[in-house]
Amino acid sequence: MEARRGFDTTILLLAVVLTCFGVVMVYSSSSIMAEKRYADGFFFLKRQGIYAVAGFLVMAVAMRFDYLHLRKLAVPFLLFCVLLLIMVLVPGIGNSAGGASRWIRLGPVSVQPAELAKLGLVIYMAHSLAKKKDRVKSLANGFIPYMIVLALLLALLLMQPDLGSAMTLGGVAMVMLLVAGTRLTYLVSIAIVIAPLLYYAVMTVDYRRRRIMAFLNPWEDPSNTGFQIIQSWIAFGTGGLGGNGLGQGKQKLFFLPEAHTDFIFAVIGEELGYAGVFVVAAMFLMLILRGIRTSLTAPDDFGRFLAFGLTLLLGLEAFVNIAVVLGMLPTKGLALPFLSYGGTSLLTTLLAVGILLNISSRAVGEVR
Repeated sequence: MEARRGFDTTILLLAVVLTCFGVVMVYSSSSIMAEKRYADGFFFLKRQGIYAVAGFLVMAVAMRFDYLHLRKLAVPFLLFCVLLLIMVLVPGIGNSAGGASRWIRLGPVSVQPAELAKLGLVIYMAHSLAKKKDRVKSLANGFIPYMIVLALLLALLLMQPDLGSAMTLGGVAMVMLLVAGTRLTYLVSIAIVIAPLLYYAVMTVDYRRRRIMAFLNPWEDPSNTGFQIIQSWIAFGTGGLGGNGLGQGKQKLFFLPEAHTDFIFAVIGEELGYAGVFVVAAMFLMLILRGIRTSLTAPDDFGRFLAFGLTLLLGLEAFVNIAVVLGMLPTKGLALPFLSYGGTSLLTTLLAVGILLNISSRAVGEVR
């Protein structure tokens, strides 16, 4: 073990580069659509640029805000997130789009409470796991309380409906409990209970069932349910090794739905080729590894659980988005951290990075 001080400059550099690259790709993937829809080709660029500047300010504050103070805010912040998730379901407050009510409109901007809830759960669990220590192995005191909190959050998310965020939240919670020492039998048991419920939630809802069928065989209905993933494959295929050039992609010209949000990785593949895809994936991998390193060198249990939970959240969201765009998972409405268009997603992502950086600055040693 070797003492070290200062922020992890690799995490900082990766976050800045990915965010700035995301602003460029949002413009490249949305300018034509923005011109047609809003008569302003720079519409999404200007908004994402503002989100990026605000996100950097939030990250800078979080870097210098002692993460130990978050323990006092863990429960109030989680309750605030629950309140927002309830408010989004209230007619006149929640803003609906595409058959889902997932946003709260505040003037010219919309807030997506699900993104805040992910961060809120990680902070709460890090605080609680550090407090309970070995009691996490207990069923009554260490496992069931987390399941009650998780069930409440998942129920509110499924009412929106937002199955993608619900599954992400559940996955993060389960892995954090596993790392904290929860008995594997508890986790396996809850998985057995959840499996039929998940099957019911997917197969009894028409659009979800069609997504599963499209994932298994998108060519069965290429003009409807299979259209999005086929267009994504075409983007990667036409991009080849070196890509068609930044801004030169064709799939974003109203062929690829959600080109500037959920499927922005496909635009990267078409315009920058497999080389660009590899570089972006490598940057995410490096960010995850540095986040795990921060967790291992944190000076206390709360810092260790918090760094691990934030890293897991960013890594899982990136993996799921990339896997969906490549056709390895059924289509889910999850943003690609740093890169996809969206204010709440970018702000919470950079806030998470700021907290990671603060923990890294207080590391007590270096893993060899």
